[in-house]
Amino acid sequence: MQPGTHVWPHTGPTNCRLRMHLGLVVPKPGCRIRCTDQTREWDEGKVLIFDDSFEHEVWQEASSYRLIFIVDVWHPELTQYQRQTLSPI
Repeated sequence: MQPGTHVWPHTGPTNCRLRMHLGLVVPKPGCRIRCTDQTREWDEGKVLIFDDSFEHEVWQEASSYRLIFIVDVWHPELTQYQRQTLSPI
């Protein structure tokens, strides 16, 4: 993500997954995410996990780019049957 980027509040398409962000390149300060009423910053080499079906937004106010590796995983409360019968996103 380039410096000066603001991703406006939005929600993901489903609550069947959790989104994992692994910080690869995280300049400090100025890279943060808000999910519902909590605002966090990424740390290089650490994973931040959230349910993107809740409203969230991102600010990239650092002076250099930010790089995050994103992985989606099944929501842990889904049953095996639910996972098998879900339509693709």
